[in-house]
Amino acid sequence: MSISAMKISVIVTTYNRPDALGHVLGALSRQTQLPLEVLVADDGSDSVTRQFVQAWHAQSPFPIRHVWHEDEGFRAAAIRNRAAAQAQGEYLVFLDGDSVPFADFVARHAALAEPHRFVTGNRVLLSENLTRQVIVSDGLPDADGSCCPTHWTLWRWLRARVGGDVNRLLPLLCLPNGAWRERVQYEWRGARTCNIAMWRRDFERANGFDESYAGWGHEDADLAVRLIRGGVLRKDGRYAVPVLHLWHAENPRDNEAANRERLQAVLDKQRPLRAVVGLDQYL
Repeated sequence: MSISAMKISVIVTTYNRPDALGHVLGALSRQTQLPLEVLVADDGSDSVTRQFVQAWHAQSPFPIRHVWHEDEGFRAAAIRNRAAAQAQGEYLVFLDGDSVPFADFVARHAALAEPHRFVTGNRVLLSENLTRQVIVSDGLPDADGSCCPTHWTLWRWLRARVGGDVNRLLPLLCLPNGAWRERVQYEWRGARTCNIAMWRRDFERANGFDESYAGWGHEDADLAVRLIRGGVLRKDGRYAVPVLHLWHAENPRDNEAANRERLQAVLDKQRPLRAVVGLDQYL
């Protein structure tokens, strides 16, 4: 199958932040290779987000679907499963609604895809000040590119790094495919759902995200561990598919300790390869 023929569904998780979501949807609408569809996995936002997504759908070059459940606290695993169950694509790319991709994001994920592999990208963190500037812009390049980091020159990136507006620059490097991308194939640490991709069949075999993880923390590591144990190994997408993470206050981490215990049980092989509470309830 050619890269351009891949049917890719992008699943974007959000919660009451349409300003950031607009920049993500805008960046996706300007991709060099458009996705088949975008599913906005809404973790209980109010009606403003629904109306916002409907407006975007009317003008988008691809279908945008709003998948929602009631607000019962942080339930990202559940809403991602709901959205994935409705996805029509054969390849799933998970992206957060505050993580802005570059114009070749979808094309590069397609180029990295291979059987029995999931791909993990990385991110550049933007400061609160720079995030504020990006949010008030329209996401398109100004004359000097000042408010659109996805169009910045190297010199502008260097200025931002020196000024403390971004945490690092190395993820922006573009390196070719090669055997070196397999070096992390058994490593689950650092696999984040803000930028991760896999074949739908592999996601289904693992039964998706485990919704036993309530609140923030470790549901992404849990999925990575189960995929690897099931023979779907990790491929390093660093230096290929970076995203720009817009600043936000940290989520409450009240359940982090309990979630860490669940993850340890997976690592100790005390929990099954398939999610205990997972994707199959929506299929």
